[in-house]
Amino acid sequence: MIHEALLQLFRNRPELAAEVLRDALGAPVPGFTEARIEPADLTEVVPVEHRADLVVLLLDGRPVLGIVVEAQLGRDPDKEYAWPSYLVAVRARYRCRACLLVATTDEAIAAWCAEPIDMGPPDWVLRPYVLGPSAVPVVTELAEARARPELAVLSVMAHGQSAAGLAIAVAALTAAAGLDQERQALYLDVVLSSLNEAARRSLEEKMKSGYEFQSDFARSYVAKGRLEGQREGRLEGQREGRLEEAANAVLKVLEARGLEIPPEVRARVLASTDMSELDRWLRRAAVIADASALLDTTSS
Repeated sequence: MIHEALLQLFRNRPELAAEVLRDALGAPVPGFTEARIEPADLTEVVPVEHRADLVVLLLDGRPVLGIVVEAQLGRDPDKEYAWPSYLVAVRARYRCRACLLVATTDEAIAAWCAEPIDMGPPDWVLRPYVLGPSAVPVVTELAEARARPELAVLSVMAHGQSAAGLAIAVAALTAAAGLDQERQALYLDVVLSSLNEAARRSLEEKMKSGYEFQSDFARSYVAKGRLEGQREGRLEGQREGRLEEAANAVLKVLEARGLEIPPEVRARVLASTDMSELDRWLRRAAVIADASALLDTTSS
């Protein structure tokens, strides 16, 4: 989920790739009038498949920069060879400069991703731009979150476990309230999964109380959760009722046959949560000569 959520933020706002390169990582980004997602299948004539996670193309009448976006959640030694091939393919396809942007939610992985890749002499070195948690800004201002909701959600993913997690989450969901329901659903799930338990409970309470960030979708999300909880409660209650009836039926058959029921057998029957087990005991209760044999698993 984290891998796909990271990429979806860039898919939903291609400009985000340029913004984090320029504002968070200090990279030189050329002026552009359009940012769009391009096919990530970089296979050329040579019969070897090269598939990046995402390719963002910046244009100013013509392509000016190709950004290969990779979501990386663990160490993969093959990336040392795959990443350069992605950049070469993008540069050849769009006839423009290309760079690599790696996004991760782990600082140790960020350090690993940032290691330069020596391509060979004389000075051919690939230096990835890496967007780790420490490089992502803490977004708590509502105006900034509304202007760049994807950055706000990215901020929750990076800093949701910190003391500022709840404030960041509130800003992100406030920004998401004006988006389409598909993005709201994704961002809400990402935000909730990125918080610690205490912050998540506080956020859910705010949602239930009708806090200002609450949208029609958020209200329906909470209502759906309540209805599902009520439905699960009703189903559980019905199941418990059926178990109790079945357990009492077993005991009544034994009593009707005049058999003395040992306390441990009675307690075991009443504690059972397995309907098939109770059904089996009910059939045995009609034929056994001693109630203590009810729980005997060695005979039919």
